[in-house]
Amino acid sequence: MAMFQRVRPSYVLGGVAAAGVGLTLLSRNLTGEASASTGAPRKIFPGGPALIALPLESSELVNHNTKRLRFKLPEPDAVTGLPLEASLITFAFPKGSWLPTGRPYTPITTADEPGFLELLVKHYPGGKMSTHMHSLQPGDSLRFVMPLKHYAWTPNQHPHITLIAGGAGITPMFQLIQGILRNPEDSTQISLVFGVNTDADILLKDEFDRFEKQYPGRFKATYTVSRPDPTSLHHKGYVTQELLKEVLPATGSSKVFVCGPPGFQDALVGGKNKPPGVLEQLGYGKDKVYKFD
Repeated sequence: MAMFQRVRPSYVLGGVAAAGVGLTLLSRNLTGEASASTGAPRKIFPGGPALIALPLESSELVNHNTKRLRFKLPEPDAVTGLPLEASLITFAFPKGSWLPTGRPYTPITTADEPGFLELLVKHYPGGKMSTHMHSLQPGDSLRFVMPLKHYAWTPNQHPHITLIAGGAGITPMFQLIQGILRNPEDSTQISLVFGVNTDADILLKDEFDRFEKQYPGRFKATYTVSRPDPTSLHHKGYVTQELLKEVLPATGSSKVFVCGPPGFQDALVGGKNKPPGVLEQLGYGKDKVYKFD
């Protein structure tokens, strides 16, 4: 899914095991026969296994530990074709590793963006895949094994949604936000709460500022910083019950999505053999909350 999302081992192992099947499907898909009859752009990830190596076109350092990586699609007019709220399993042999590593990342480009896809990747010290991703240079390739579908979004299925992201859990939220706002048939209202360590960790803020200007009354972002700069204009501290009381609408009138580090998610949603999370204390039971695992 996203750059920091946890992934179940079965997802990665299943994706790697499917790679051989995906290669066969890919060789079939690369002919372009499916799109030739309709004239529509070819979808690189139409569903199921699709092992493909994409070359890195550019690498941009966006803060002290995060890069924006742009990968080139096989044709200039090709698109990823991913459904809203889908991630891609990446596959590599990191330097010094005898075994392959697979991790899911959520693209920050839309499904109909022609010619390329972009990932926002945070580097974790000791993280095999993130270290490998940050070492890539333009011209190097990365293998993409298969897409993973998550929440099945339907336009207007909720009048309002609240997205609560911690750190790197922002990428699936960004994907959902832009997918909703760019759909003229979807009038869903969106509130975003984004908790980070420092002001420099507020990723994609320019894009969120633009959304607020383009869609007044439909999108609002609230940021809270645990170690803010002295001149920070954002909320100070963590995503707390008090902050959510200010942001969340009346109980039952919003669907809540949560994505972030395990401790962040447990504090908000609760966990097995753990006390109720903050959201449940505010009246948002598990039926009203979707957690990206």
